Amino acid sequence: MKTIKVNIVTPDGPVCETDANTIIAVTEAGEIGILPGHVAMVAPLKIGSLRLIKDGVTEHVAVHGGFLEVRPDVVTVLAQSAEMASTIDIARAQAAAKRAEATLRAKKDDYDYQVVELELKRAINRISVYETRKK
Repeated sequence: MKTIKVNIVTPDGPVCETDANTIIAVTEAGEIGILPGHVAMVAPLKIGSLRLIKDGVTEHVAVHGGFLEVRPDVVTVLAQSAEMASTIDIARAQAAAKRAEATLRAKKDDYDYQVVELELKRAINRISVYETRKK
């Protein structure tokens, strides 16, 4: 089966360079599937799981925003942050989710709720991606 090269890059550097038969990403317009030879495009990403499928094995990546650039021979993900499921520190993600939930419940006027909600979404995404890899 044909493959397409996948590069995932953050401001901190490369996260993953691999090949995949199929890439499934969560974009602002919805979920998109990409196969080798896909038409060139650029799409903004939402916080979500990026799935890289190769020979029937799915690898999950927690992606927190950014852009997906598709060319017929390579997909580049330029993400604000991204973590392979295998490298997620689940205890840290759970602690971050609890902190964000507590902050939102406190309802203090000095908090920027959009920032805290974004932190919560990122933590929940990391937990979800980590748990999905075990299935």
